[in-house]
Amino acid sequence: MTSTMNGQSERARALVTHRPIDGMVNWKLENVTVPSIQDELLVRVVASGVCHTDVAFSLRLDSFGIFPRILGHEGAGYVEKTGSAVTVAKVGDPVLLSFASCTTCKSCTGAHPAHCPQMPALNYLSEANTFYGESGEGYGGKYFGQSSFASMTACKESSVVNVAGMVKNEEELKKFAPLGCGFQTGAGAVTNIAQAGKKDTIVILGLGGVGLAALMAAKLSECHLIIGVDRFKEKVEMAKSLGASHVINTSDPGLDLVEAIKSITDGYGASITIETTGNMDLIKSGLDFTALRGQFVFVGIPPADAELNVHLVNLIQSGKCLRGCIEGDSVPGEYIPQMIQWNREGKFPLDDIIKYYAAEDWEEALADMKSGITIKPVLTF
Repeated sequence: MTSTMNGQSERARALVTHRPIDGMVNWKLENVTVPSIQDELLVRVVASGVCHTDVAFSLRLDSFGIFPRILGHEGAGYVEKTGSAVTVAKVGDPVLLSFASCTTCKSCTGAHPAHCPQMPALNYLSEANTFYGESGEGYGGKYFGQSSFASMTACKESSVVNVAGMVKNEEELKKFAPLGCGFQTGAGAVTNIAQAGKKDTIVILGLGGVGLAALMAAKLSECHLIIGVDRFKEKVEMAKSLGASHVINTSDPGLDLVEAIKSITDGYGASITIETTGNMDLIKSGLDFTALRGQFVFVGIPPADAELNVHLVNLIQSGKCLRGCIEGDSVPGEYIPQMIQWNREGKFPLDDIIKYYAAEDWEEALADMKSGITIKPVLTF
């Protein structure tokens, strides 16, 4: 529950990220205060997807490791207040929260806000004193312009997608929370970046929320072959149910992934490879089985110091294209409504991918995500 304080500040519950202990996530559910907003929106959060990125930033000890702060970047909620200059939504509107961008640079005005030069500063860092703990200590916030691991949060306008008239009720709004990052990233990698079509053979490495969103996008793009790859039996089975023509379980110690892909594709390989794991061994295998003139799309985040040794002459001769992917190169205000429409048409089913957890059960949510029991945890407030 939240309540107004002095007519300006708001009380809330938040998962506060503290410095990791022994390499483990150190989140604590705390009572916090949200100061009065300026040219922003105050959003009552009803749900937030949990992404591997949240875990990764909780463990970083470099310049991106900011403690204490509130993470969360797949929020869903209702607007409680708006700054005087805000135009994206009004009080009472249901909103989904995505990444922040400057809105004025060449990338932003050219329909590529995910490649805004200010992307790292606006999304991965935090603004100080966005929340206050019970002791009066300031906590960082506006992570991805939103910090949605809180029952009430101040959001940047560029992070907000107004879905008034698109969602039927609060339960449906909760279901759509992960559209703001993970699902948008996976689907956009296929439709926006690779621009997959009927002639394509696509391999998706990693079948978490991002990978399965990519798989669903490949299905609705009518790709010729859709091959899902993962080490968890539950995820492989889910991929089959969502339209994979073939699946490969990498838990088999005798598996030669390159040969397996070549066998399925009559020696040709994948015209599109979507890599969602950040695992360097899978990346190297993927580059090998990607077909001549094929596209290899990097989506998963590898270790911070990872480098790739590419033989340039072979790359030139192969005609392969290596592409980076942030947020599916999407415009959230356009792509999120598109995904909602696909869901309405039965082409982008989400119910079996998502599992809801009360915010206080965050440890169970992380454990289930790590073990593969749950593909996309969504915390509810």
